Amino acid sequence: MTQTSNRLYDEFARLMTEAAGVAQGVRREAGSVFRTQMERFVADLDLVKREEFDVVRDLASKARAENEKLAARVAELEARLGVAAESPAKPKTAAMPKAAAKAKAQPKVRRSPRKPAVG
Repeated sequence: MTQTSNRLYDEFARLMTEAAGVAQGVRREAGSVFRTQMERFVADLDLVKREEFDVVRDLASKARAENEKLAARVAELEARLGVAAESPAKPKTAAMPKAAAKAKAQPKVRRSPRKPAVG
């Protein structure tokens, strides 16, 4: 009986070892499928890479700094000329073409938003 139970235990141990190997294979396959699906999902979202985002952020920061510098320069030049920065110069209607002056003189008509169709 000891030899039979030993064989039974050996067979059971071999079966469990094979089952563990199969479980690891299934886990790897599931992880691979999940990773593929997530990569496809992220690609469909059209996200930007971190490096691209950092480059655009740096460009925006430089543009903002240049804009502030130019605004200060314009204010300085306006101060030299004696022009008030608060009231920008408006073009006179006489200088405008007749069609543009006529379009400007007509009141704007506000339209109500369309109602959604009931279906």
